[in-house]
Amino acid sequence: MTLPPSGAESLQLGQMTPLPGSPDEARLDRVPNPHPGTDYLARFTVPEFTSLCPVTGQPDFAILVIDYVPDQWLVESKSLKLYLTAFRNHGAFHEDCTVGIGLRLTELLGPRYLRIGGFWYPRGGIPIDVFWQTGEPPKSVWLPDPGVPPYRAR
Repeated sequence: MTLPPSGAESLQLGQMTPLPGSPDEARLDRVPNPHPGTDYLARFTVPEFTSLCPVTGQPDFAILVIDYVPDQWLVESKSLKLYLTAFRNHGAFHEDCTVGIGLRLTELLGPRYLRIGGFWYPRGGIPIDVFWQTGEPPKSVWLPDPGVPPYRAR
Protein backbone atom coordinates (compact mmCIF):
# COMPACT_ATOMS: atom_id res chain seq x y z
CA MET A 1 0.00 0.00 0.00
CA THR A 2 1.34 3.43 -0.87
CA LEU A 3 0.92 6.12 1.72
CA PRO A 4 -0.81 9.34 0.67
CA PRO A 5 1.20 12.55 0.46
CA SER A 6 1.17 14.51 3.71
CA GLY A 7 0.51 17.96 2.18
CA ALA A 8 -2.86 19.59 2.83
CA GLU A 9 -3.36 20.20 -0.90
CA SER A 10 -3.56 16.45 -1.50
CA LEU A 11 -6.24 15.74 1.13
CA GLN A 12 -9.80 14.79 0.32
CA LEU A 13 -10.85 17.27 3.00
CA GLY A 14 -12.46 20.46 1.67
CA GLN A 15 -13.31 19.12 -1.77
CA MET A 16 -15.98 17.04 -3.45
CA THR A 17 -14.96 13.42 -3.13
CA PRO A 18 -16.82 10.51 -4.71
CA LEU A 19 -17.67 7.54 -2.52
CA PRO A 20 -15.15 4.74 -3.05
CA GLY A 21 -16.50 1.54 -4.58
CA SER A 22 -14.82 -0.71 -2.04
CA PRO A 23 -12.58 -0.49 1.03
CA ASP A 24 -9.59 -1.46 -1.13
CA GLU A 25 -10.27 1.51 -3.44
CA ALA A 26 -10.74 3.95 -0.55
CA ARG A 27 -7.91 6.34 0.21
CA LEU A 28 -7.12 7.02 3.84
CA ASP A 29 -5.39 10.35 4.44
CA ARG A 30 -3.11 11.16 7.33
CA VAL A 31 -2.04 14.50 8.74
CA PRO A 32 0.85 15.39 11.04
CA ASN A 33 0.18 15.04 14.76
CA PRO A 34 0.53 18.52 16.30
CA HIS A 35 1.56 16.93 19.63
CA PRO A 36 3.83 14.01 18.70
CA GLY A 37 5.64 14.07 22.06
CA THR A 38 2.44 13.74 24.09
CA ASP A 39 0.56 10.53 24.81
CA TYR A 40 -3.17 11.04 24.37
CA LEU A 41 -6.07 8.96 23.15
CA ALA A 42 -8.19 9.78 20.10
CA ARG A 43 -11.50 7.94 19.71
CA PHE A 44 -13.80 7.44 16.75
CA THR A 45 -17.23 5.98 17.43
CA VAL A 46 -19.11 4.71 14.39
CA PRO A 47 -22.69 3.96 15.49
CA GLU A 48 -24.02 2.98 12.04
CA PHE A 49 -21.32 0.81 10.44
CA THR A 50 -22.68 -1.44 7.70
CA SER A 51 -21.24 -4.25 5.60
CA LEU A 52 -22.66 -7.22 3.72
CA CYS A 53 -22.65 -10.89 4.64
CA PRO A 54 -20.31 -12.51 2.10
CA VAL A 55 -22.56 -15.60 1.88
CA THR A 56 -26.11 -14.22 1.80
CA GLY A 57 -25.49 -10.62 0.70
CA GLN A 58 -27.71 -9.40 3.54
CA PRO A 59 -26.64 -6.32 5.49
CA ASP A 60 -24.77 -6.55 8.78
CA PHE A 61 -24.73 -3.66 11.27
CA ALA A 62 -22.26 -2.75 13.99
CA ILE A 63 -21.08 -0.07 16.34
CA LEU A 64 -17.34 0.40 15.88
CA VAL A 65 -15.16 2.04 18.51
CA ILE A 66 -11.63 2.91 17.38
CA ASP A 67 -9.17 4.17 20.00
CA TYR A 68 -5.60 5.10 19.19
CA VAL A 69 -2.61 6.84 20.69
CA PRO A 70 -0.99 8.67 17.78
CA ASP A 71 2.71 8.98 17.18
CA GLN A 72 3.66 11.13 14.16
CA TRP A 73 0.36 10.89 12.29
CA LEU A 74 -3.40 11.36 12.76
CA VAL A 75 -6.02 9.85 10.49
CA GLU A 76 -7.97 12.57 8.68
CA SER A 77 -11.61 12.06 9.69
CA LYS A 78 -13.30 12.69 6.31
CA SER A 79 -11.13 10.07 4.66
CA LEU A 80 -11.92 7.66 7.52
CA LYS A 81 -15.64 8.28 7.03
CA LEU A 82 -15.37 7.60 3.29
CA TYR A 83 -13.31 4.46 3.92
CA LEU A 84 -15.81 3.09 6.45
CA THR A 85 -18.74 3.96 4.17
CA ALA A 86 -17.13 1.83 1.43
CA PHE A 87 -17.94 -1.28 3.49
CA ARG A 88 -21.68 -0.81 2.80
CA ASN A 89 -21.39 -2.76 -0.45
CA HIS A 90 -18.52 -4.98 0.65
CA GLY A 91 -18.99 -8.63 1.55
CA ALA A 92 -16.88 -9.72 4.51
CA PHE A 93 -17.33 -11.53 7.80
CA HIS A 94 -17.46 -9.50 11.02
CA GLU A 95 -13.98 -10.60 12.06
CA ASP A 96 -12.48 -9.61 8.69
CA CYS A 97 -14.09 -6.16 8.74
CA THR A 98 -13.06 -5.35 12.30
CA VAL A 99 -9.51 -6.68 12.23
CA GLY A 100 -8.91 -5.46 8.66
CA ILE A 101 -9.82 -1.88 9.62
CA GLY A 102 -7.47 -2.05 12.61
CA LEU A 103 -4.61 -3.41 10.51
CA ARG A 104 -5.06 -0.82 7.77
CA LEU A 105 -5.10 2.07 10.25
CA THR A 106 -2.03 0.68 12.01
CA GLU A 107 -0.15 0.39 8.71
CA LEU A 108 -1.09 3.95 7.73
CA LEU A 109 -0.46 5.67 11.06
CA GLY A 110 2.15 3.68 12.96
CA PRO A 111 0.38 4.58 16.23
CA ARG A 112 1.80 3.94 19.68
CA TYR A 113 -1.36 1.96 20.36
CA LEU A 114 -4.59 1.13 18.54
CA ARG A 115 -7.61 -0.91 19.50
CA ILE A 116 -10.86 -1.50 17.69
CA GLY A 117 -14.07 -3.00 18.98
CA GLY A 118 -16.76 -4.21 16.59
CA PHE A 119 -20.06 -4.58 18.43
CA TRP A 120 -22.16 -6.42 15.83
CA TYR A 121 -25.91 -6.72 15.93
CA PRO A 122 -27.18 -10.32 15.90
CA ARG A 123 -28.08 -12.28 12.83
CA GLY A 124 -29.52 -15.70 13.40
CA GLY A 125 -29.88 -14.85 17.09
CA ILE A 126 -26.15 -14.51 17.85
CA PRO A 127 -24.24 -11.23 18.19
CA ILE A 128 -20.58 -11.51 17.24
CA ASP A 129 -18.38 -8.90 18.92
CA VAL A 130 -14.80 -8.63 17.65
CA PHE A 131 -11.90 -6.92 19.46
CA TRP A 132 -8.33 -6.32 18.27
CA GLN A 133 -5.43 -4.24 19.56
CA THR A 134 -1.77 -3.68 18.78
CA GLY A 135 -0.46 -4.38 22.29
CA GLU A 136 -0.54 -2.62 25.64
CA PRO A 137 -1.54 1.05 25.82
CA PRO A 138 0.99 3.53 27.21
CA LYS A 139 0.66 3.67 31.00
CA SER A 140 0.09 7.43 30.98
CA VAL A 141 -3.01 7.22 28.75
CA TRP A 142 -6.55 7.18 30.10
CA LEU A 143 -8.33 4.39 28.25
CA PRO A 144 -12.07 4.80 28.89
CA ASP A 145 -14.62 2.05 28.54
CA PRO A 146 -15.87 1.79 24.94
CA GLY A 147 -19.33 2.82 26.13
CA VAL A 148 -21.20 0.08 24.28
CA PRO A 149 -23.18 -2.15 26.64
CA PRO A 150 -23.02 -5.93 26.36
CA TYR A 151 -25.75 -7.23 24.11
CA ARG A 152 -29.21 -6.80 25.62
CA ALA A 153 -31.21 -5.86 22.55
CA ARG A 154 -28.94 -2.92 21.78
